[in-house]
Amino acid sequence: MPDCDGLPGGVPSAHIDRFVERSLPPRPLWPRMDYSTTPELAYPDRLNCAVELLDAAIVRGWGDRIVFHTPDGEWTYRDLNDRANRIARVLTEDLGLIAGNRVLLRGPNTPMMAACWFGVLKAGGVVVCTMPLLRSRELRFAVDKARIRLAMTDARYATECEQVMASHADGTPRKDACVVRFGPGSIAAGDDRSLEALMAKKNGTFESVETAADDAALIAFTSGTTGEGKGTVHLHRDVLAICDCFPRYVLLANAEDRFIGSPPFAFTFGLGGLLLFPMRIGASTILLEQATPPHLAQGIQRYGATVVFTAPTAYRAMLGLLKDHDVSSLRLCVSAGETLPAPTFQAWREATGIRIIDGIGATEMLHIFISASGDDIRPGATGRVVPGYEARVVDDALRDVPDGTIGMLAVRGPTGCRYLNDTDRQRTYVRDGWNLTGDSYIRDADGYFWYQARTDDMIVSAGYNISGPEIEAVLLEHPAVHECGVVGAPDPERGQVVCAHVVLHNGHEPSEETAKLLQEWVKSQLAPYKYPRRVVFQTSMPRTSTGKLQRFRLREAAALT
Repeated sequence: MPDCDGLPGGVPSAHIDRFVERSLPPRPLWPRMDYSTTPELAYPDRLNCAVELLDAAIVRGWGDRIVFHTPDGEWTYRDLNDRANRIARVLTEDLGLIAGNRVLLRGPNTPMMAACWFGVLKAGGVVVCTMPLLRSRELRFAVDKARIRLAMTDARYATECEQVMASHADGTPRKDACVVRFGPGSIAAGDDRSLEALMAKKNGTFESVETAADDAALIAFTSGTTGEGKGTVHLHRDVLAICDCFPRYVLLANAEDRFIGSPPFAFTFGLGGLLLFPMRIGASTILLEQATPPHLAQGIQRYGATVVFTAPTAYRAMLGLLKDHDVSSLRLCVSAGETLPAPTFQAWREATGIRIIDGIGATEMLHIFISASGDDIRPGATGRVVPGYEARVVDDALRDVPDGTIGMLAVRGPTGCRYLNDTDRQRTYVRDGWNLTGDSYIRDADGYFWYQARTDDMIVSAGYNISGPEIEAVLLEHPAVHECGVVGAPDPERGQVVCAHVVLHNGHEPSEETAKLLQEWVKSQLAPYKYPRRVVFQTSMPRTSTGKLQRFRLREAAALT
């Protein structure tokens, strides 16, 4: 039996590869975790969340229920379990996975992505799920940070994944790296090394690894995915905790519901709302590879969706589509990723009769911890603390500020921040056992929390968190750019848009053509949603006497444009 260093309570880890455990912050820097606030959080010491969510569904008699609706057909819970077991066999018998290895997953929301997610956990691996939009440099950061040697990728998104896995950042080859393709592209090519071909040689039974509840289950990367990126580690216990707090006490969905939404599984908002939450109650999910507002409206109508998870931007966009789409099947609408404007809430309610459930979560916290539903909703407020969590509004010394006063949001509960190999930022995010999310809030006398602003430089655009310094680094690689600063500019549709202030080198002139050239450069290097929708040319950048860029002055200027 492996040693039990690092796990609480002296419970032996099932992981043989102990990299993640040894890369966690020192125990005194962890947030205080409380599992006694609700009875549902009293989990056993040995726990595999894939078994609890998937195998348990079969035991409960849900095997023949539909779990996924897609344009290509339906999967039952039994289908998903069979495929997850086959994948676990492929991983352990053919690909050499040992418990604790990290496995990169890349692709859109499909049943096979979900089967891979569960297969990795059944085999004792640690899931690192990534968005298909990410480019090579973003993928490489995750691969290097988490020391990944195994990847499973949708064949349509395989090229960059294979390039990254083939070599280290310095160009030296990765000798033990392995990439396996799955999905229609791989099958059509007749690839006998495709995941489906390997699965066909296995039977659908597998004895899942008996992980500890406090073994790592997944590493979710925050949106700054180069030098600014952070890998957040979440345990098997955490995965169940988010299923047994917000959905149980606020969302109040049931087994007859059909979930739908826009966020990918790589976003923990999407992972919970479109995969974990419905499976915890035996419900089903409509999986859309393309989930833009038009696709979302079409999907709601076609499949009779009853629960939708998306960002305020999508709700605003769908308002203009309602005359051509029947969304009357909806009964629950959840918003997160950015603050929900009161006008959007009101317009959606007037158009559909449904009050949008707002919520705040964080990759570091895994999912929503402040929210409200039904008659408890107050338009403009995020909500009240979800049972299982505690939240305060504090000053810089972590003292409670009076109700009605702006302060920093501090939260703790059954989930919390554990950065992978990033002690410095762990000390910033977690203080005295509390998670400091980087948001400014006001709490009122009734315990409702009202969002004010971000306390850091993160840009929140259409539900995406975007790192300004990451985009600056890319712009500075372009030969035309001498200096730059990237901030968020207010936008009525997206909340914020990325605004790049640029000083050009001599010989380059400010023009629409130059702006488009820089925008296309960023798109070629980073996920397209990160490109600067506004480019402002300047002769110099505002700096302090010590040379530090004054981003607040750029934000002030952006607010006026």
